[in-house]
Amino acid sequence: MPQQKDLKRLVRARMQKTGEAYTAARAQITKKPKEFAAKPRGLAALAGMSDEKVKASTGCTWERWVKALDHYGADKMSHRDIAKLVQAKYEVGPWWTQTVAVGYERIKGLRARGQKRNGTFQISKSRTYNVPVTTLFDAWADAHVRRHWLNEAGVKVRKATRPKSIRLGWPDGGIVAVGFFPKGERKSYVAIEHTNLPDRTTGERIKQAWSDRFDTLGELLAESSLSS
Repeated sequence: MPQQKDLKRLVRARMQKTGEAYTAARAQITKKPKEFAAKPRGLAALAGMSDEKVKASTGCTWERWVKALDHYGADKMSHRDIAKLVQAKYEVGPWWTQTVAVGYERIKGLRARGQKRNGTFQISKSRTYNVPVTTLFDAWADAHVRRHWLNEAGVKVRKATRPKSIRLGWPDGGIVAVGFFPKGERKSYVAIEHTNLPDRTTGERIKQAWSDRFDTLGELLAESSLSS
């Protein structure tokens, strides 16, 4: 059942993008993926991570991962089922389980860079600031302070764990997951992942907007530091 729901989401996303009828879109989604004759370096480029890194942490290059997962018919599985297979069969840790599953899906043409299996896109962005992590967290958590640099009406804090993470609900239905990390006593960085974006163009626009917002946040933090 999860696989069928995943398939329907992919088909609907393709219909919206290409204007194809349901049957035609489904035929394109379910056709047998091409066999990739690319060298390992080519597979790494598709996956978005080098062979050296993935092998050091999982014991396999991308070429070996593709062969292993193809053996189990992973190209017909949902993302969740691929991740379960990687973790259970090959005893890979949670973070690398997701990395392998996403990399495999990119190599097999099941998703593009920045795209999720349901057809939506996501972007990530991070920035380091010369303030303690608690100060950085509060600049996001405090609605009054947040309005000065974020300047986005309708944003709601769905969940917050001081000073580690915040989950924001965006007015258009998007979700922004925010993580905060200390880098010593007087320095910290923030990393965001903005999901549920409709297409790559929107993702690029949103990523640039976040870059501008991070600049404004930096100016605000610098002013606060000087006045304290």
